[in-house]
Amino acid sequence: MHSDNFLLSGELTDHGHRLVQRVYYEDTDFSGVVYHARYLHFLERGRTDYLRCLGCEQSALLAADEEGLVFVVHRMEIDFKQPARMDDVLTITTATEKAGGAKMVLTQEIRRGDTLLIAAKVVIAVINKHGRPRRLPERIADKFLGHGA
Repeated sequence: MHSDNFLLSGELTDHGHRLVQRVYYEDTDFSGVVYHARYLHFLERGRTDYLRCLGCEQSALLAADEEGLVFVVHRMEIDFKQPARMDDVLTITTATEKAGGAKMVLTQEIRRGDTLLIAAKVVIAVINKHGRPRRLPERIADKFLGHGA
């Protein structure tokens, strides 16, 4: 992977994807800890950059054929373990638990060093550009299950 892509999009690992992000003032509430809804932004960045590193640009998937392919969050479970604070450096990891049919299941974590802050399980529905369920093409499922290998 080109070093510029690593800086912008994280990196693929043996277990999925890893992205490093810093906590900025805009991410915090009045007490200086990360506002709970901001974790959704960090998790979304992790998922989006995981796709990008696998070679699955969302705009290209939408335009790939007549039906189009879109990923939407169907369900999310989040366990808030510990708070992050201003200037913390966070590592967002994303891994595929399941990819096939019309859904994917991803597991995500946000850590500060070795400390687990957030654990999430995300069910992604696969739909076409008209909002109807669509099977995940095998070549794309294989990327997620093999981490692009």
